[in-house]
Amino acid sequence: MSIPSPTPTPDTVRSHRRETYRPGATISDWRPEDDGFWEATGHRVAQRNLWVSIPALMLGFVVWQVWSVTVVKLNDVGFGFTQSQLFWLTAIPGITGGTFRILYTFIGPIFGERKFTAFSTIILVMPMLWLGFALQDNGTPYWELALIAAVCGIGGANFASSMANIGFFFPKREKGSANGLNGGLGNLGVSVVQLVAPLVVTAAVLGAPAGGPQHDAKEDTDIWLQNGAFLWVPLLVVMALLAWFLMNDLKVAAAPFSQQKIIFKRKHNWLMTWLYVGTFGSFIGFAAGLPLLIKNNFEAQGYQATTYAWIGPFVGALMRWAGGWLSDRFGGARVTMLSFVGMAASLVVVIFALPHDGDQGSFWAFFLGFLAAFAFSGLGNGSTFRQIPVIFRDQHMREAEGRGPEAQAAALKQSEMEAGAVTGFSSAIAAYGFFFIPAMFAAMAVTSALWLFIGFYATCLAVCWWFYARKGAEAPS
Repeated sequence: MSIPSPTPTPDTVRSHRRETYRPGATISDWRPEDDGFWEATGHRVAQRNLWVSIPALMLGFVVWQVWSVTVVKLNDVGFGFTQSQLFWLTAIPGITGGTFRILYTFIGPIFGERKFTAFSTIILVMPMLWLGFALQDNGTPYWELALIAAVCGIGGANFASSMANIGFFFPKREKGSANGLNGGLGNLGVSVVQLVAPLVVTAAVLGAPAGGPQHDAKEDTDIWLQNGAFLWVPLLVVMALLAWFLMNDLKVAAAPFSQQKIIFKRKHNWLMTWLYVGTFGSFIGFAAGLPLLIKNNFEAQGYQATTYAWIGPFVGALMRWAGGWLSDRFGGARVTMLSFVGMAASLVVVIFALPHDGDQGSFWAFFLGFLAAFAFSGLGNGSTFRQIPVIFRDQHMREAEGRGPEAQAAALKQSEMEAGAVTGFSSAIAAYGFFFIPAMFAAMAVTSALWLFIGFYATCLAVCWWFYARKGAEAPS
């Protein structure tokens, strides 16, 4: 004889709901577009996941960009590399960062973003330890440093899984702001490492366990270059634990690769990837290359890369949030077009401010031009990531129009899955800007490279206007 199940009491229901949405739980019922659910439960849970995701992503960017500031001091402590070799050490993390972003785009939804965030954070301890020990010996061969740079690039891959994940938590009306905060404050890792690392290497702030100093022949003083790597190890451990215990996995975000690969047949995946290469590719490439550009062109005039380089990525990261916020109100395509016009104009200023034909150039015009380029790239980073979910949601919902609630719910779920995959994939391809921009600076005249970037922005402007911004555009966003 079966025993009838007791009728659940209101207290039992509330207890079950708390258990379902508690930190660390896997959530199967997630309806951010339902205003009642969002106000009662969704907003609180989404915010918790967002504010754990942000510092974890920030540390990923720290590891990814640590070489951009490390190379500035290598020769001063006796490594003796050429300028081309230093630019290549700066560029190499871009290769692995972009490549692993492709993998991270699809693997996060398979295993669950909470578990994957914790895993992808804790593994970054290894390259930071390796780098710290390698920097204590100026006899470390170039090939080993290049290999360490490649492993550090994995930190940049965290962005793909993080951004795809956060988009699932928020309703359409808040996706731009949420992605802008996650991406923008996460991008601050570039500025954080470029600001903090030069400070901690000047003293034995980590004590005897971090090892002894190297002698900076240029400044005739002792420095602890390894501190710029070791400093982040305990923070990575803490954030991995916080991600494991405080974030959530969303079942709605779970999808095997067999479902996600549909994006490769979507035209707007490739178009938005093109645009994001223009915005984020510029941001991360300029961040990687700017310290050496300052050192090579203006250090003789008394301007130190470690004093100024961090400000550009800082401005760009903050403007990413502004780009998302503005796009929620005025439309992403309009803000994206503004970003390309602004970046092109800014680089014209930079080109004419660089030293040429015996002229010393103008550091402040150069620097302000780059600050403007970072600001406009940040706007575009935020606006493009607002465009992607809107484009895919609108297209799928139009196809499901008039087919009933079940078809519309399925279309909404499909659009969220595809938008998340496109977000990750576009960020992966754009990450190669980290490699190509410093590599171009190493292989050709800086001014020639900058003119090429301006020409590329013109193509991005045309794509954005035709498909997304003009009257009668195929996918207004």
